[in-house]
Amino acid sequence: MDIRVQEAAFDLGTEANGFVARQSRMGAVVTFTGIVRDLDDTKLRAMQIEHYPGMTQKALEKIAQEARDRWNLGDVLIIHRYGKLTPDEVIMMVATAARHRADAFQAAEFLMDFLKSRAPFWKKEVTEAGADWVAARDADEDALTRW
Repeated sequence: MDIRVQEAAFDLGTEANGFVARQSRMGAVVTFTGIVRDLDDTKLRAMQIEHYPGMTQKALEKIAQEARDRWNLGDVLIIHRYGKLTPDEVIMMVATAARHRADAFQAAEFLMDFLKSRAPFWKKEVTEAGADWVAARDADEDALTRW
């Protein structure tokens, strides 16, 4: 497992290729990349992401291990950025490797649902109108009920 919480940008191709190269006897790799998106109703200038380093790292390690315990995974990669990010910047990446694609896909979805609603990150949207903390969304919480 490779779990990183970092401020620095990362190269998707390098990370994905490196992850694939480390796999042995795996038949599937699934990757997901999250990108800071602009808002529909107002111009997003930046997304400020905060976290408590020790707590965040432990929470991500725990959920990655839970995914490995639930599905037949060979490996997991989670990279999540913090700090000031602007629209179209990569915010995070999840990769899962398994002998079979169903395990890789389901584990990746499980990890994404956790990261979206329960991972200890706090996000503030900075727009032309000011700054507001992002509230939890019911749809994100509802997604967790399937697991």
